[in-house]
Amino acid sequence: MTRFRTVLFDCDSTLTSLEGIDRLADARPELAELTAAAMSGRARLEDVYRERLELVKPGRDAVARLATEYLERAVEDAGGVIRALSRAGVDVHVVSGGVLSAVSYFAGALGLPADSVHAVDVRFDDDGAYAGFDEASPLTRSRGKEALVRALAPRLTSPVMFVGDGVTDLEAAAAVDLFVAYAGVVDRPAVSAAAEVVIRSPSLAPVLPLALPDETDVDEADRPLYHKGRALLSSHVLDRRQPSP
Repeated sequence: MTRFRTVLFDCDSTLTSLEGIDRLADARPELAELTAAAMSGRARLEDVYRERLELVKPGRDAVARLATEYLERAVEDAGGVIRALSRAGVDVHVVSGGVLSAVSYFAGALGLPADSVHAVDVRFDDDGAYAGFDEASPLTRSRGKEALVRALAPRLTSPVMFVGDGVTDLEAAAAVDLFVAYAGVVDRPAVSAAAEVVIRSPSLAPVLPLALPDETDVDEADRPLYHKGRALLSSHVLDRRQPSP
């Protein structure tokens, strides 16, 4: 089995149980529908990204609260998996269409350096009110995560795994060696049907043995989490790479 040297994670509904933009608007139905349409492939991201932010107009204080909520709503074993991968020498990145300052705060609390976080910068005026976003970011457009991963390729060590939940994450599959659909928060049929590997457990622990098949690559302190992930592989992970009996 392949030992992965780089693992990329989406943030919303993957490392955390939140959809950040929706949370900033207290999950208003019209906003939730726009997000669902983009994440399921029923709408292009560029057609809804600006509309979502204009509906919310998130201020600096609201984004700071979201950063705290990300930590409070981290999915099961997210922090442990990231720390274990890092200790094993795996290069870990977060690639998200979320707000950069909130995602960076969350990722930093899990031990990731600032240059491993890739998200969308949102601007505020002197009073902390919303003043726009980085429209040049590829993460605001369809196939943007694929474009970003290809741009990052010179600094990523192969093989590369991407773990995500939405169609915008699945689009990056063409630029990595393995795409893993995380369906522990939201199971999107279009994503699960196309992914080679699907994690249906709320725990991210299976990522650890998927990335590091040889237990000896894992620090002793991380072995219990590794064993948990391995136990979940047979019951909560669909792996289409495995040959049929």
